[in-house]
Amino acid sequence: MLNLLIESINVKTLTMVSAAIAAIATVLTFTMPLLAGDSLDKRMKAVAIEREKIRARERERMMQTQQKVNLRPSAKQSVQAIVDRFNLKKWVGQEEARLKLVQAGYRGQAPYITYLFFRMVTPAASALLAAVYLFVVLDLHQPAMIKLGMCIAAAYIGMHAPLMFLKNRIARRQLSIKRAFPDTLDLLLICVESGMSIEAAFKKVSDEVGSQSVALAEELTLTTAELSYLPDRRQAYENLAKRTDLDGVKSVCMALQQAERYGTPLANMLRVMAQENRDMRMSEAEKKAAGLPPKLTVPMILFFLPVLFIVILGPAAIKVMAIR
Repeated sequence: MLNLLIESINVKTLTMVSAAIAAIATVLTFTMPLLAGDSLDKRMKAVAIEREKIRARERERMMQTQQKVNLRPSAKQSVQAIVDRFNLKKWVGQEEARLKLVQAGYRGQAPYITYLFFRMVTPAASALLAAVYLFVVLDLHQPAMIKLGMCIAAAYIGMHAPLMFLKNRIARRQLSIKRAFPDTLDLLLICVESGMSIEAAFKKVSDEVGSQSVALAEELTLTTAELSYLPDRRQAYENLAKRTDLDGVKSVCMALQQAERYGTPLANMLRVMAQENRDMRMSEAEKKAAGLPPKLTVPMILFFLPVLFIVILGPAAIKVMAIR
């Protein structure tokens, strides 16, 4: 049977199969970029909306009028009604949650209302699902108190699920910013040395760095807006440090505040900060590379060694079985 299969595969068949695979790969190569969504324009539009909010708020404060200008997206009426009915802002609302939402890239009142809603819903939903699974679906021979304790544990996990989701989003966003930040500082250095102001440099760099890190481009654009409209420019740097919550960004913001206050040159500071952030990125990569061999031990034992033994001992075992 094997010989017949080998004889049926000729050069012409292999050529046709290879040509078909190459044609499919070419079509996928040209169509995948067209089908992939571009989130940069969407995020930049959100930043532009946030800039308009800051502009409206500062104009309102300077004019000292009583007119309310609300450009923030409103939450759904049903979610808003539930939050107001149970007064969730008082019981589960936290200022830390607002900061976490901003660090995760969610700004405005609507994400905060949604967060409060899920802080109330997820514990009840988790406890209900656990109760149905333990008491109805699963035939678990355990006392009722143990099952009740499992339901309480599920409710506790559900209560912390929104915060865990936010921490995951923050970690991914910080990783994107951390990887692109040294190159951003190099671009800022070039712009400052060419004679640009810090606002123009931030705006120019935010346009260039968007292809590498959308989150960092968003933060730089928002900082540009705050530098233009906040009465205290140092507050814009403090807000940038709070929104990113990264040591490298905090040190750069502190240096920018000192330069704003004492008039120290920005070029030397940016050059030193860029080198430090690049060294930090390299040391982190070396640390991950050093921790790779212990992590590969278990996968090698489970997956590589059995296959290696089969390849080495397989022919000998086949010959022994054939002799018998």
